[in-house]
Amino acid sequence: MAPSRLPVLIVGDVHGDLERLFAALKPYPADQWRTIFLGDLVDYGVFGVGALRYARDRPNSSVLLGNHEVALLWALRDPTRIRFWMSIGGERHDLDELARDEPLQQWLRERPAMLRLDDGTLLQHCGHDGYMSLLDGSEDDQLSAINSHFRNALASGGEGDLWDLMSIRNVFESDLYRLTRWLETMQAARVVFGHTPHRSPHPERYHDGRAWNFDGGLAKRGPWRGRSALAASVGPLPDLAG
Repeated sequence: MAPSRLPVLIVGDVHGDLERLFAALKPYPADQWRTIFLGDLVDYGVFGVGALRYARDRPNSSVLLGNHEVALLWALRDPTRIRFWMSIGGERHDLDELARDEPLQQWLRERPAMLRLDDGTLLQHCGHDGYMSLLDGSEDDQLSAINSHFRNALASGGEGDLWDLMSIRNVFESDLYRLTRWLETMQAARVVFGHTPHRSPHPERYHDGRAWNFDGGLAKRGPWRGRSALAASVGPLPDLAG
């Protein structure tokens, strides 16, 4: 079956924890699901590059950029950023491994910032509308323009600007006006994201399902220490009416 015909599985922030990722994915065979990773596969856990390779190679899968992937690429290009990157959970062996794998570097730089599904679901890493700063109002396709901006920035040393943009915490939970404006701008029915951990046993639903947060703090290492259920970060995309 073509990936577009498969039910959609959402994977929130993995942060290098392959053990919990594999456990979470066990009920969802790759050939039966279209899997979308929302970014932040690296840092805190010890298998960040392994998580990237796994997500890249899992059939019927798409991978979005997270702010931690941007920080890793920044440290790879500019060694003066390594100390900062390690302060936010970077594992030095991941940097060394990525440095030896140019095809993986190129693949990572080409990941989109966001996707839009046929049902009008917008998928992005961060739960905010800061991406709007990349638009000037003249675009025919806002999503393509944002993704192009990301690719160009990563190809031209613009990681710092992307890091600042993507490190803002979730605002959609509390600000219905900004959520509504963002959905109208992106011609979307709802938005699904990760980035800001929650503590619910399932993905958090805001504003009658117009926004969903799939970052349940999956990784056992790091500030959130995997205390939430696996289903808080990994699970089927809810129906639009849900």
